[in-house]
Amino acid sequence: MRALIIDDSRAIRAMIGRFVKELGFEVVEAGNGQEGLDRLGAPGHIDIALVDWNMPVMSGIEFVHAVRARPDYAPMRILMVTTEAETAAVQRALTEGANEYLMKPFTKEGLRDRLELLGVVAPPHALAAAGAASASS
Repeated sequence: MRALIIDDSRAIRAMIGRFVKELGFEVVEAGNGQEGLDRLGAPGHIDIALVDWNMPVMSGIEFVHAVRARPDYAPMRILMVTTEAETAAVQRALTEGANEYLMKPFTKEGLRDRLELLGVVAPPHALAAAGAASASS
């Protein structure tokens, strides 16, 4: 699976990248929404985009709007990862096409929970059960 991390903070991209790599994702990074769109146009399927809201050039919400206008990107999951905490901002992101929302600061467990909700990461108990089943075969 491939994750596109879009955030203007290199430190945040590195932290999120480290978390999702531990979950088995290949990581692609972009520093703003326009770079994110450019990465989507490159070869290779993106399964999930983790997107900040406030960025230069193209904001996260503009990225979401642009992606959802393209039917070929419909299967891609979008997780907003942002400091925008107002209910109106959350509602707008979901209305524009984000699948889930995670507020900064967050924990590794919080990120994992959201990825499980989106169906791109199996819950830990499912992984343990699958490992036990393959070990007994």
